[in-house]
Amino acid sequence: MTVEDKEPGTVPEGPATDAVRSRLALALDVDDLVEALRLARALGPWFGVAKVGLELYSAAGPDSVTSLVDLGYDVFIDLKLHDIPTTVNKAARVLGALGAGYATLHARGGAAMLRAGVDGFREGAAAAGLPEPVALAVTVLTSDDDAPPHILPHRIALAVETGCGGIVCAAADLHEAGELAPRLRKVVPGIRLAGTPTHDQARSATPREAVDAGADLLVIGRAVTAADDPPAAAAALAAELL
Repeated sequence: MTVEDKEPGTVPEGPATDAVRSRLALALDVDDLVEALRLARALGPWFGVAKVGLELYSAAGPDSVTSLVDLGYDVFIDLKLHDIPTTVNKAARVLGALGAGYATLHARGGAAMLRAGVDGFREGAAAAGLPEPVALAVTVLTSDDDAPPHILPHRIALAVETGCGGIVCAAADLHEAGELAPRLRKVVPGIRLAGTPTHDQARSATPREAVDAGADLLVIGRAVTAADDPPAAAAALAAELL
């Protein structure tokens, strides 16, 4: 049965296509590497990218990155680095050498810090003989619905100026981001199916809404990992992109 032939409202059986998997990042927001790897193995048929955040990295450190790389994931390390430029440069260099394909830098840190992070991330990957990774500037958190309107364009401009390969923003910001920086990769967290809990994501969106607005990579966590049936939830989310 082709996608066009499936009954309305049904979820296709089996894994997602590589094209869909490459656009879905599994947020492994747990504090135990064994649990993270269990989820990663179970949900690999629908996700090609695995996100390691502060919680998992604090619990397991570099092993959280290398273990997921060994499973075949493109690893997105989301530490939102924000410190003096030298510290961010050195930390980003370590992350690049570990094999992370994406890493976040908080744009609030300013141009010098962002540029240091971009350079360090690339240098670390190059020294390890790895492909050039993508540094992502975090613009406005999806939990923040009170940010002044000038913040988003200012932080997008910083991302462009400092050589970041992409930005992290809410789906609601994609139109403006696309006009200001059409070449940057747009990464969108806070993805949920319609009618499901938004938790602490004040500015969430469905997969279809985000992709139609210009998202390149969707970050999905509790909507799948906290579901009663995580594989079924993952399949339903992936089906929206068909």
